[in-house]
Amino acid sequence: MSTHVLSDTSVLTGRSLRHILRSPDTIITTAVTPIALMLLFVYVLGGAINTGSDESYINYMLPGILLITIASGIAYTAYRLFLDMQGGIFERFQSMPIARSSVLWAHVLTSLVANLVSVAIVVGVALLMGFRTGASVGTWLAIAGILILFTLALTWLAVIAGLSAKTVDGASAFSYPLIFLPFISSAFVPTATMPGPVAWFAENQPVTSIVNSIRALFAQQPVGSDIWIALAWCFGILVLAFAFAMAAYRRKMA
Repeated sequence: MSTHVLSDTSVLTGRSLRHILRSPDTIITTAVTPIALMLLFVYVLGGAINTGSDESYINYMLPGILLITIASGIAYTAYRLFLDMQGGIFERFQSMPIARSSVLWAHVLTSLVANLVSVAIVVGVALLMGFRTGASVGTWLAIAGILILFTLALTWLAVIAGLSAKTVDGASAFSYPLIFLPFISSAFVPTATMPGPVAWFAENQPVTSIVNSIRALFAQQPVGSDIWIALAWCFGILVLAFAFAMAAYRRKMA
C-alpha cells in the first residue's frame, strides 16, 4: 500500500476502533460462546471423550476453540460493513480525496484487532481452566501468525458478505457454517473415530490441518506436513477472498 493509502487506512481504522470501544459488548459477545463451549466440553463432556493421548482435554480442544472465536468475530465485520453501506458512509467517502481501498482495509484491520483481543480473553480463561503449555515465545509468535492469517482470510470473506448481503441478518448469517466447521474436524475428537465419509471430509477440510498445527506447536511436537497444508489453505482463501471482495467493491461503487 502507498503512503496515501496507509494514512487514510490508519484514520478510518481509528474511526472503526472507536466504535468498538464505545460498544465493547461486541468483543464480549464474541468471547462468550467459545468460553461456554470450553466449559461444556471440559466439565460436562470431556470426561467421556477419548482423544487417544495423555494430554488434558483443555489442551486438546483449545486450538479449535480459538478458531471458533475468530469465526464468531468476523460476523461483526460483515455486519458493520453492511451498516456503513446502508448508511451512505461509503458514498460520502467517495466524495472525499481518500484512497478507495482504505475503507475496506479499515474494516479488515478493525476485525483483526477485535478478534485478537477476543482470542486473548479466551486463552486467559483457558489458563484459568488448566490449560498449560511449555511453548516458547517464538512458538507463541508462530501460533499468533497462523491465527492472524486465518483471521485475515475469513475477514475478507466477511467483506464479500457485507458487500453482497441484502439484509443485516444476511450479512452476519454467512459465518454460521464457519462456526460449525470445527465440529467436523479434529478440533474436539480424533477424526479416526468418525464414520468413513465424515472422516474423509474432516481430514481434508482446512480447519483440521490448522488445528493439528496449533496443537502440535502448543505440545512442542513436530508439526509435519500439517503446517504447510494449513498455510496453503489460509493463503489460498485469503487471495481468492481478497480478489472477489475488491471486485464486488468496485461493482458496488461503480
